[in-house]
Amino acid sequence: MKILHIKRITKHEQRHTVKMGVLNTKVTYIKKYLFGLPIKTLHKYRETYYGEVKDCNDCMLFI
Repeated sequence: MKILHIKRITKHEQRHTVKMGVLNTKVTYIKKYLFGLPIKTLHKYRETYYGEVKDCNDCMLFI
């Protein structure tokens, strides 16, 4: 068992943007794990319909 490792996980989420409204997209999280427990999210990004990769800071979570 590794002490420290990094995993990439992709989830489907509903996001809300001002220009497009509700957006269903795949969001990829890169997390750091210590003994199998998540410590910190290093980066999260999403892919647009056109294949462009964007940071998740420009859109809000839809609740």
